[in-house]
Amino acid sequence: MTYQLGVVLALLAGAITMFAINRPRTDVVALIMMAALPFTGVVSMQEVLAGFADPNVVLIALLFVIGQGLVRTGVARRLGDLLVVRAGPNETRLIALLMVIVAGVGSVMSSTAVVAIFVPIVLRIASNTGIAARRLMMPLSVAALISGTLTLVATTPNLLIHGELVREGFNGFHFFSFTPFGLPLLVMAITYMLLTRRWLAGPEGPAIPPSRRTGLGHWIEEYALAGREYRFRVAPHSPAVGQMLDELELEDVPGVNVLAIERSVRFTRSLLSPGTRLEAGDVLFVDVSNPAANIDDLSRRLALERVPLAGAYFSEHAQDIGMAEVLVPPGSNLIGKTVVESRLRATHDVSVIGLKRGSEPVAADRVLSVPLKAGDTLLVVGIWKAIRKLKSDMDLVIFNLPAEFDEIAPAAARAPFALFSLALVVAFMVTGVLPNVQAALIGCLLMGLFGCMDLSTAYRSIYWQSLLLIVGMLPFSLALQRTGGVDLAAQMLLELVGEASPRAVLASIFVVTSVLGMFISNTATAVLMAPVALAVAKHLQASPYPFAMMVALAASAAFMTPVSSPVNTLVVGPGDYSFMDFVRIGVPLVLLTLIVSVLLVPWLLPL
Repeated sequence: MTYQLGVVLALLAGAITMFAINRPRTDVVALIMMAALPFTGVVSMQEVLAGFADPNVVLIALLFVIGQGLVRTGVARRLGDLLVVRAGPNETRLIALLMVIVAGVGSVMSSTAVVAIFVPIVLRIASNTGIAARRLMMPLSVAALISGTLTLVATTPNLLIHGELVREGFNGFHFFSFTPFGLPLLVMAITYMLLTRRWLAGPEGPAIPPSRRTGLGHWIEEYALAGREYRFRVAPHSPAVGQMLDELELEDVPGVNVLAIERSVRFTRSLLSPGTRLEAGDVLFVDVSNPAANIDDLSRRLALERVPLAGAYFSEHAQDIGMAEVLVPPGSNLIGKTVVESRLRATHDVSVIGLKRGSEPVAADRVLSVPLKAGDTLLVVGIWKAIRKLKSDMDLVIFNLPAEFDEIAPAAARAPFALFSLALVVAFMVTGVLPNVQAALIGCLLMGLFGCMDLSTAYRSIYWQSLLLIVGMLPFSLALQRTGGVDLAAQMLLELVGEASPRAVLASIFVVTSVLGMFISNTATAVLMAPVALAVAKHLQASPYPFAMMVALAASAAFMTPVSSPVNTLVVGPGDYSFMDFVRIGVPLVLLTLIVSVLLVPWLLPL
């Protein structure tokens, strides 16, 4: 061992130690290594910084943006809602569908982001069905990790290993090169979780309390809103076409409130404020607070067609129409005025549909005519954009938002465009028509062009900590290669397995990668193990692809501890898991993954 190799290994040992104790943060460790490595004389500062120009690093940043576009447009949440509808209260079907959906979404976006999206969804399912959250959170994390074995872009280690192959002069992996391995592993993982879920027995219901915010359903009951909701479509011959609501003389029918206008344009549906000029085909969301109101006469006069409703008081439109409880503070200009005189709809595009004086709601037919007092609580309804703007009003104070507010997708109407952008990126990557980075860049630009994403959100969506970790660890691969460290590790591994079969060598690579992944991130593990695996293949004069694939599969099998992956860390609290819960579930699952991988890899990727 040379002096330079000893120094590089000492730095690597220091990095692994700091990763293991999580002090300091992983990105800070990476920056420390970037500053220290040039002092070894093995790599230059320019080579250390070259990671920022690595195509795979840029691709990972772009994929963060595309994934956030799916979040902002509500695509991921709609999949969660589909899960609730399809699975119902059946726990077996629920776990299977949950894992399939999470793995599918995770195959094209960050698995950490997928888990962050699905944790509140799973908690809500647990609360509604009475199934212990402990029995659902572990399948969620397992499926998110397995998703990394489905496509090239599913997880960072896949891209890094692909990049190592390219640097060594090989063609690298294709978009679906991982799928023949990932699908059997997913089926195995689903079967395993269904058989072992009793090991996760716990108290019924969610392990942590759901949001303290009340839901829309509570307000619908408290303010007696059920039965007051109507939807009307504006017919082509309606006299309302081209008119503003204020021009329709709706005051002739007291108690009728138009809350929002739904309009379909270019395959998308948008909800607009009541101040919009009406067009044929628009759908009006109407609240009728006065039981004596002749709503049928109004619909005939304006040629409005009744549209059926699916949920109580527009609850099925909670992504578009929101509610909030606002307080009339002392000194407000609204004190002494009635709701009609306050003109909140004209000034803020929201309608008052409920009023509480103290803790008692005022009768619905009196809400509009009662003079307001300091301390009164108003229940307002409108599109979410208008409700958010109320925060800047000095005459009202928002003091209560519904639980549904946390789940609002700000660009839900752009979901079809987000799906189109994603499909185009995947098509480019699968066919190889364009380089992966260029395909992802086009996808990001389309997300911005279609309004799925704005620039500030795009920059915030990039997980810079992960990127710095990758850039900081990449120089170690080069340093170990130049100092002979990679060849030394390969020789030690070959000496360890002796004259064993190639399958045993593959198994040993999987084991070393998995064990290393218990202490450091799977990204850092992939950076370190990929060149070792390729060196082993070179020594054996074998194809590099099965060895590289084993590293990738092992890097995604981070099931054994809660700190093996951020995916596991996210479910520890909601699932009320201990360290040993992951050991009991994760260790057998890693062994099963090892067996399946050793059987499949040499078969599908001949040595």
